[in-house]
Amino acid sequence: ARAKMAAAKPTPTDSLSFCLAQLTAAAGEGLGGTKDTATNETPLGRALLALRTRHIKAAGGIERFRARGGLLPLLALLRRASAAGPAPFLAGPGSSPSSIESAASDGPAPSPGPAPSSASLSTSSPPARLRKTLDLALSILADCCTEGACRAEVRRLGGILSLVTILQCVKTDSIQNRAARALGNLAMEAESCADIHSAGAVPLLIESLTAYQDSHCLQSVIRALRNLADSPQHRLALAQQGAVRPLAELLAAPPDPALTLALVRALLELSRGCSRACAEQLSLGGGLGPLVSLASHPKRTVRESAILILANLCAQGLVRPALGNAGGVEVLLGELQQRRGPSGAGPASQQPLVRAVCLLCREAINRARLRDAGGLELLIGLLRDPHASAWHPRVVAALVGFLYDTGALGRLQALGLVPLLAGQLCGELGDEEEEGKEAASWDFPEERTPERVEAGSFRSLRSWLISEGYAAGPEDISPDRSPERCPRPPPPPAPPEQAQAASPARSPALVRTPRGRSPATEESWGREGPALLLLSRFSQAQDPSGALVTGPALCGLLAYVTRAPGPPSPRALRILARLTCNPACLEAFVCSYGAALLRAWLVLGVAPDDWPTLRARPPSLRSQHRELGEMLLQNLTVQAESPFGVGALTHLLLSGSPEDRVACALTLPFICRKPSLWRRLLLDQGGLRLLLSALTRPAPHPLFLFFAADSLSCLHSLVSPPVSPAPPPATPLDLDPPSPCHYEPLLGPAPIPAPDLHFLLDSGLRLPAQRAASSAASPFFRALLAGSFAEAQMDLVPLRDLSPSAAWPIMHHLHGCRGCGAALRPIPPPGQPLLGSEAEEALEAAGRFLLPGLEEELEEALGRIHLGSQGSLESMGEVLRLGRPRMAVHCARWVLGPGQCTRKRALALVELVEAAGEEAGPLTEAFLAVVMGVEVGSRVPS
Repeated sequence: ARAKMAAAKPTPTDSLSFCLAQLTAAAGEGLGGTKDTATNETPLGRALLALRTRHIKAAGGIERFRARGGLLPLLALLRRASAAGPAPFLAGPGSSPSSIESAASDGPAPSPGPAPSSASLSTSSPPARLRKTLDLALSILADCCTEGACRAEVRRLGGILSLVTILQCVKTDSIQNRAARALGNLAMEAESCADIHSAGAVPLLIESLTAYQDSHCLQSVIRALRNLADSPQHRLALAQQGAVRPLAELLAAPPDPALTLALVRALLELSRGCSRACAEQLSLGGGLGPLVSLASHPKRTVRESAILILANLCAQGLVRPALGNAGGVEVLLGELQQRRGPSGAGPASQQPLVRAVCLLCREAINRARLRDAGGLELLIGLLRDPHASAWHPRVVAALVGFLYDTGALGRLQALGLVPLLAGQLCGELGDEEEEGKEAASWDFPEERTPERVEAGSFRSLRSWLISEGYAAGPEDISPDRSPERCPRPPPPPAPPEQAQAASPARSPALVRTPRGRSPATEESWGREGPALLLLSRFSQAQDPSGALVTGPALCGLLAYVTRAPGPPSPRALRILARLTCNPACLEAFVCSYGAALLRAWLVLGVAPDDWPTLRARPPSLRSQHRELGEMLLQNLTVQAESPFGVGALTHLLLSGSPEDRVACALTLPFICRKPSLWRRLLLDQGGLRLLLSALTRPAPHPLFLFFAADSLSCLHSLVSPPVSPAPPPATPLDLDPPSPCHYEPLLGPAPIPAPDLHFLLDSGLRLPAQRAASSAASPFFRALLAGSFAEAQMDLVPLRDLSPSAAWPIMHHLHGCRGCGAALRPIPPPGQPLLGSEAEEALEAAGRFLLPGLEEELEEALGRIHLGSQGSLESMGEVLRLGRPRMAVHCARWVLGPGQCTRKRALALVELVEAAGEEAGPLTEAFLAVVMGVEVGSRVPS
């Protein structure tokens, strides 16, 4: 009981004021003091222990300690202790006192202050007591540095230099541990980081990594180095001072879980924006193998940190081959595949892995590993993913590395790379991060040669350039003209297209530089350069039709050629020329409507997304595109009219699938100029009728009706018809001088001659007529008025189902009027419906009364009004819906007229097809008649 009462009795160290007084006194007078025989401790030791275990640990204790001015005497005490003869500490074993626990708290750091005091302390104090005092004081300081205001105060008071001095002078692991922990806490602020670097702490911390084996000490040192790597400049400084190699060597040592975690966290920070020094040291320190092993560590933090370190290392080409040999390719690829899975992480976590995998494609040895591990499928999946569009340029540039890997190219083509590349040409590209020269392929490492000395491989390269004509002589190429020696060198001459890919993925910065044989013929290499290079490689295959002569691929190439912001790359033009000159591609151009697309897009200026709303283009560009289109079509014409082409087209038209036969019939007028060939295939063997019968079916191409209208127009211009009916004039009929009217004299008050007959309409209107003239004009009226019918004896003959307007042209026609203008009366103006109108009634009556001449006159007047300059496309549909063959021919003649705009012609065909509906027979016959130049009613060849 007495012992418990004694333990509960308050002691002087329970007072913060007492502890601060002891601390101040020791800082000012020395570290000695009378030892308390009861506790075997000096008053300073008791005060420091109480501060460490009670006052600092209490809630708000650090703030109270700082507010009461405790940092100033604490730092002064540390200066005195560090200057109290370091020699004993250098030799001592330096084990940490058992009563003091080492903790790793987080916090920032102070700035340089005045140099430590040189006053020596009492030499009567034994080293153990001095060591314990330093341990306690450093532990208190490290705890205080977890609070922001304390970090600023310590920096202001010069605590950083004091800690650096202790690191330098006191070589004991416990002291090093606590000093490093304090520096690590201070380094959590950028200002303190700069001061710690300037104070020379980094070499001392690096030295501690190799001088001590205590795990707690190493963890504190590693954490301090990690916090000191807060900026690219500081990371580079740490790597250049050799901080990475000892960390890598520790990683390769027998594992300690806590130490391993600290190491991977530090290496992750040091490898951000990985410098060459960092990569070299990590590789030389044997860290690649352990990092690959840690990529499967059970602890998530260790595992993810190791994977990100490997990804960061890929930025340095010199380490990528060794990284692949250690198994890094499979690790990074597997992790990216997992993150892109259904339960994977978001795009932000995938970005460093995508970059790493793309960089791994720059060395042949890693490309082989990546290909075998399913990397090609992963890269194609990235290109297909619209959410990964920001990475698409990087992925395409990575795929250039497989340019001469035939097996990989075949696999990429099978996976659908070509249309994806074509889409990259005209789509919105993401911003690609620039890579430095260190990321270049290590298949072609830099050559560091002494001044004025040429390496053998450089001499070989120069000889090759001269032999190939890229350099006139040795003086054109010198090792002095290298990026290291010339700040702004002129662009070097580039090898031909095949040689450009010898080092295909040096870096996007290098790839995008202008390439060409000379400045006069310089070929720009834009962001579309990698995609065009791959497409060019595919186009050089023996039969590239299956991949490149398809709708998506051709649309991508043509969109790039016609819509590139600047002059398009000549490589794109060479690809198109190469495809159109390849006989193996002829059938593909026909079946995929590629030839029609070339004509529409380049010659006529109508792209799929320009239809039906046309987008204007500058006249200069239209002229350039027209010349290109005509050249490409001429290439196809040469192929089509060769013996091989004739056989291929004949087989396609006669034995192909229904879709291919229609495509062949549509394409022939564009690529065939030999009359014997197109007449035989289109006219004699039914190609034209096959095309016309497909107009009302579902369109196999977005521009099918546009293609068809243009094809029919081209064929119409090729045919020399035996009879060429004159097209209806562009002016309305009422502007022509009218012929004399023979019926109007019967309508006056004193008709001459007097009518001997009246026709009674349903409306009650009586129309005068001459019996003889009416009988002579029509077999119907001859039988009605001069035969045995009762109407032959009647003076008032009823005419049923006839309105006055419809009867008006009939009366004029019965009395001999031809072209007097009476036929215009029942015809409504353009824009009004014809079905159910008086014009349709007049046409029906003319047929009922057997007046073919009047039918023709009415149809001619209808065509002039509704298909003339004032007519609309809707009027054309109304005309066709009347269902009269001659009107259908008028419509077809209007569509195929030589003066029509191509776009308006196509829109008219669309209107006619919609108006014809399922009854496409009259429209087909009308177009056959117009194209082949036969009269309406004549027999058209089947």
